[in-house]
Amino acid sequence: MLDADTIVQAIPHALDELEVPGGLPHGKVYDFYVTQDGKRRVLIATDRLSVFDHPLGLVPWKGQALNELSVWWFERVADIIPNHFIHKPEPNVIIVKEAKPIPLAVIVRGYITGVTGTSLWPRYEAGERELYGMKFREGLKKNDPLPQPVVTATTKSTVGREDRKPLDGVVEQKYLSAKDWEQVRAAALALFKRGQEVAAQRGLILVDSKYEFGIDPDSGKVMLIDEVHTPETSRLWRAATYERRVAAGEEPEKMDKELARLHYKEYRKQEQVPPLEQNLIVTLSQAYQQVYEMFTGQIFEPAPYPADDRIQAAIVEFA
Repeated sequence: MLDADTIVQAIPHALDELEVPGGLPHGKVYDFYVTQDGKRRVLIATDRLSVFDHPLGLVPWKGQALNELSVWWFERVADIIPNHFIHKPEPNVIIVKEAKPIPLAVIVRGYITGVTGTSLWPRYEAGERELYGMKFREGLKKNDPLPQPVVTATTKSTVGREDRKPLDGVVEQKYLSAKDWEQVRAAALALFKRGQEVAAQRGLILVDSKYEFGIDPDSGKVMLIDEVHTPETSRLWRAATYERRVAAGEEPEKMDKELARLHYKEYRKQEQVPPLEQNLIVTLSQAYQQVYEMFTGQIFEPAPYPADDRIQAAIVEFA
């Protein structure tokens, strides 16, 4: 994990949009384009950070940590369900198989927590006891473990917006057939179980995780796409301090994007938000790096900044 001074010095050079001949769609985190043969997609993990629809700024080495951790996970869950990963030519870039995305996000939740409208805790705290078609018992407290993991689904965010909405009837609303939904649901549960097992061995708690799936155009089968078990798509807590902090009425020690969500919680419905503070940038960058190191057992090796030239050189053959 890099020291604070190194991270601060890198802030002006962190990776934002990358210009590629022929145009490049920009997502919230990833820039991407499809190769000329239409069979592969080039994903470029930037350092952009946004919460509640608000682009906040850049977090040095965030994109690299997400990208390299996802690759590590893709290789370790391939026995559960095929995924789109093909090749990593560069620390911020992966080449993946082009797929037809399934228009929903699948979230597996092992604890009752969260601050967003699609999270369990805010709705449970407001008095709801039947959520996503499931009944929850009385007496649950924030950050309690659930008796068993709960699978929920939401609409997918549109580009640049975090506007997911809960889905209580995936099959009824014709997002998927009953057969495909059962396959997706079973895969998500198996992925989460694997993630929790590995996290427990590495001193982490995998609290919940978002999974996205697509249809392989060659086989017509469901495949895993997007990211896997990263601090961007998963809630992760430090295991060693969880029980003590919760018993004391404190929040668990967070190692993920929730650090930013909580910091900006009061600005959720406001048009303007303050920029990222330097201390928060350092905290987020170190958290993402540390999660990478804890999961993989490897020291995070930062790729050099500025990043544009090295990335352009790595993707020129795919342009």
